[in-house]
This record gives sequence, structure tokens and C-alpha cells, in this order.
Amino acid sequence: MKRKIKDILAAIVYFLYEKGILHNRIKVHTIDETIDELLNTDKSMVRFGDGEIVMIRGVDLMLQQAAPEIGEGLAEILTYQNDDLMVTIPDIFHTLSDHHRASRQFWMDHLLFNRKVYEKYCNKDRIYGSTFVSRCYYFASDRSRCAGWFAKIRKIWENKDIVIVEGTRTHNGVGNDLFDCAAGIERIICPPSNAYGALPEIVEACLSYNKDRLFLLSVGVAAKFLAMELFRRGYRVLDIGNMDMEYEWYLRKTHDKMSLEKHNVIGEKANRQAAADDGAYAEYLQQVKVWLT
Repeated sequence: MKRKIKDILAAIVYFLYEKGILHNRIKVHTIDETIDELLNTDKSMVRFGDGEIVMIRGVDLMLQQAAPEIGEGLAEILTYQNDDLMVTIPDIFHTLSDHHRASRQFWMDHLLFNRKVYEKYCNKDRIYGSTFVSRCYYFASDRSRCAGWFAKIRKIWENKDIVIVEGTRTHNGVGNDLFDCAAGIERIICPPSNAYGALPEIVEACLSYNKDRLFLLSVGVAAKFLAMELFRRGYRVLDIGNMDMEYEWYLRKTHDKMSLEKHNVIGEKANRQAAADDGAYAEYLQQVKVWLT
């Protein structure tokens, strides 16, 4: 009964939001517009998904415990404005018609509990990028556009030397061709949870690279702070979140979310064992330059 009441309230609030009766002046680019801006400029990107928004409210996440300094820092990043930095937020304020049913319900629920965060910290005179740029498969009711989106996304790092900063379980690009078009790949491996506490060590490892490298970040909430630090120091940084997982689901044409086998290969020892049977893990190990776990 509680769930049914909550869903009804969420639907009512979203209807009022969609019709402009509640505050809905927050503007967000489409996925295509977001990709094109990243492809045609040297802008950096920091992404806010549902997790970062709830953490501003002080709510723990599965892989990151909340703390006042984290919530305050995230709010500051959300309000930060620089022409060379794209801040992305979920494109949910005017319609959810392109989402499948479960996704629509999730984001209606999210907005029910979190809309005041957006209204407080988002600038109505600004156009944000779409967070769905890195999660462009699962939400979609029409997935025919995903091939084109991923093809354009891959061109962003085509022929570029990239540094992937990720958790021990993530394995961005391992077993798929997401980064095959890059000129070269190196990796910095970070703690799988509460990576915010390891930020000084992560920043130090990143600063050992020249500014001609493109950094791709996949370390949860910590990625927002890392992205800002590197951006302010003159690096180009893209906070890609769980893009690899979405790409795997796209390649497998899954109907729903599914777990990935590579996420169970955790740590250097396990990767060396996996490399005995799968060359993708051997290549991954060659790319890893720093283990911070």
C-alpha cells in the first residue's frame, strides 16, 4: 500500500512538473546535443546522476558513505560554471516519454524526493548536458538510436592517448571495443568503495601524466572531485561513470539490467589468473600503471 501511495504521489508531482505548474525551468541538452558538444570541443565533463543528487541530501550510497564535506562539495560543483566545463544532470524535467515504464517510474520517484535539490542548485539560465550520455541504453524505450550514440561517443577519444581511472571491479573496455579506437590506454586502479578517502593519492597518480592525455573517470562520487581538480590544472577530463556497463548491455541486447562476469574479477591476483584463459585480462594488466587498492 505504501508503495502504491508513493507511486501515485510521484505521478501527480511529475504531472505538475511536466505541465509547468511546478518549477520546471531547468534546461538540459539532448543526448545528441551533449555528445556533439563533447565531440566538437575540448570541454571537460562532470556528471551528476541520481546518486550524486541524493548524496547532496546526506544519503549514503552503496559504494560511498555520505559526509557533510562530500555533500557540500557536490553542491558546489553542481553550481560551478565555466565555459570549458560541461556539467550534466538527468534530462527528466520536461518529459519521460522516451523512457520505458520501469525507468519512468524510477525517475518520477527520484524527482518526488529530490526536486528541491535541483531547484536550489541548478541555474535556470544555464543549459546542462544530459547525464544519459553515459547511460544511453537501459532507460530507452526505443533502443534503435543507441548504435548511433555509441558510434559518436567512441569518436571522442579516437586516436587519443587516454588514461582510465577506475575501480578494481570496473574493467572499462575489457572484452569489448569501446576504447579500441584510442591511440593508447593506461589505467589507474582505485579502491572499489569510498574512493573519496583516497583522493590525494589518486590526484597524485594522475598528475604524473602530461596534459596531452585525455582522462576518463569511473570512480563514482570521487570522480566529481577528481574531475574538478584535474580540470582546474589544465587537463581534459570526462566523467564517464558506468558507460562501459551500458555498452555491454547494448552489445548483448539485454532487455533489462544484468551483472557482468568481469565485475567479479577483483584485484591484481584475480586478473592474473583470468589472464591465463583470456587475453583481454592480460592486455588490461599491461595497461595498469598504478594500483591504489
